[in-house]
Amino acid sequence: MIETQQFAGAAKTNTSFLTPLERRLAIRVLPRIPGWLQTYHLTMMTLVWSSMILLFSFMAAKDLRWLWMVNLMVFMQYVTDYYDGKVGKYRNTGLVRWGYYMDHLLDYLFLCSIIVGYSFILPEKSRYQILIMLAIFAGYEVSTFLAFAATDNLKISFLKLGPTEFRLAVIVINALLVEYGTRKMVTGLKYVNVGAAIVLAIIVYQTHKVLWEMDMKEKNSVIREEQNLLSR
Repeated sequence: MIETQQFAGAAKTNTSFLTPLERRLAIRVLPRIPGWLQTYHLTMMTLVWSSMILLFSFMAAKDLRWLWMVNLMVFMQYVTDYYDGKVGKYRNTGLVRWGYYMDHLLDYLFLCSIIVGYSFILPEKSRYQILIMLAIFAGYEVSTFLAFAATDNLKISFLKLGPTEFRLAVIVINALLVEYGTRKMVTGLKYVNVGAAIVLAIIVYQTHKVLWEMDMKEKNSVIREEQNLLSR
């Protein structure tokens, strides 16, 4: 009989503020999702939401009220992204590795659509800050998946903040843009980048410490084994 090891990417560590509420809601929502709506349908819907975010952001360059439609797309992406994997587990339909790859690849596409969308709305002088923002937030994803490869622990929340909190922040920012215009965001963009860079540096430092301790523990274990062999 061949034993198969469970794929580590099938489980995520999420300790964000809103996680307990999401889990309680999921218990009620999952049985009500139509049977014809499969996990892969939900995953691939991010392509639609991301495309519409770009379209509505482009239109918001002339009328910021289109950002309400961007917010709707952000919410819809949250719904489909949150429940795609849970539908697969609830129905035991598999596609764990495909779901891991496509889900996180499309998450990156979604992130790019948000940030590129702001480049349509904000003045040209903000383009460098937007480029820096894309690099920093991409760094979060790179760090996450490098850490997963080294630890087999897919941690998607840091400092009690996760993907849901990020989407909520985007929705709030868009609402403020509609209400107050782009001037304050242009001013505050560099401070957002500085804050995001500091948090990323903290995450990298913490991850470095964990991996260092793991390596040293394994190294010391090998040394002890070799010493025991030599002493016999």
